[in-house]
Amino acid sequence: MKLLRKQMDQLKPHFKPGGKLAKLESVYDGMESFLFTPNDTSKSGTHIHDGNDLKRTMIIVVVALLPCLLYAMYNIGLQHYLAIGQGDAGVLTMFLFGLLALLPVIVVSYGVGLGIEFVSAQIHHKEIQEGFLVTGMLIPLIVPINTPLWMTAIATAFAVIFAKEVFGGTGMNIFNVALITRAVLFFSYPSKMSGDAAFVKTDSVFGMGDGKLIDGFTGATPLGQVATNVGDTLSLTGVDSTPIGLCDAFIGNIAGSPGETSMVCILIGALILLVTGVASWRVMLSAFAGGLAMGALAHAFPSATYPASLIDPVAQLCYGGFAFAAVFMATDPVTGARTNAGQYIYGFLIGVIAILIRVYNSGYPEGAMLAVLLMNAFAPLIDHCVVSFNIKRRLGRTKTK
Repeated sequence: MKLLRKQMDQLKPHFKPGGKLAKLESVYDGMESFLFTPNDTSKSGTHIHDGNDLKRTMIIVVVALLPCLLYAMYNIGLQHYLAIGQGDAGVLTMFLFGLLALLPVIVVSYGVGLGIEFVSAQIHHKEIQEGFLVTGMLIPLIVPINTPLWMTAIATAFAVIFAKEVFGGTGMNIFNVALITRAVLFFSYPSKMSGDAAFVKTDSVFGMGDGKLIDGFTGATPLGQVATNVGDTLSLTGVDSTPIGLCDAFIGNIAGSPGETSMVCILIGALILLVTGVASWRVMLSAFAGGLAMGALAHAFPSATYPASLIDPVAQLCYGGFAFAAVFMATDPVTGARTNAGQYIYGFLIGVIAILIRVYNSGYPEGAMLAVLLMNAFAPLIDHCVVSFNIKRRLGRTKTK
């Protein structure tokens, strides 16, 4: 590291004003900040220094996402080989297939997003922030695996520019950038974001796999099957037409967006975020409580008209992107509520609205995305009401003569 530090110091003058590469000063600063922890400290005045800076926070979130990422690679391969009738393929083969399928999406996500942030930072002569380290990882995990790369690139560019940079960059955006990417894809290209073809990669990847399907294949997610269910009974099947249940959803052996299928991996990520103090336990707890409450209410009055009401309340939390959104999206400190009481309200409403949309809008069986984005818009109002209530309550305690 000393050798690398020496080489960076030798290059530094070229990127400073008057140097040959002065126009790329922000790029150099970004690379230096990424490789080395800044050691600049204040020389005077009173300051409180926290050992957990933005870079460390973002890295912790990325680490928390790794279980979901690694399992996503395996599950992409598993669903592929089950769909083509080769479910006995080895674990390593399945994982390698998923790795090769997901890697291009990751490259496009980071390439487009970071490219825009680098250009924006250089234009505005400001430091490159580490915020997209997490966003760039979230996007491949919430976008269906068969989404064309050019669509992902367009949606990512739109989200970074119009949901982040126009608001001032990292820490200033009011909506979750990754969810805006998914929303742009869903509303612009709905045929590519739903149906059997979206969630199971049936074509070959770099020569691996086989695009030949077997009879009876269905790539629809469990919630996709629920939305089209007819009758008072609910029976869900996997891509190989075998029945699936709560255990499969908890482990993650089902079709769905890459990072949203395994409840086990999501809970491991949640544990990492909570132990390190990066995420708010109030938001997580209240989001799951709200989803469970709304799921129980809907299940208490089941109806064939709304087939999602037939799902068990606990299963509601395991299917779709609910758990992933509650752990990694709702807890975004930039776009969420910041007061303690506000976080309870904010999380609870996300859980309630997500299940409410899922159950009573069969045309859109996944409500977590819309629930989080809607509450992103109302988070400042929630905090304002909480603060105003506290001020009014304290003023009421005062005694005037």
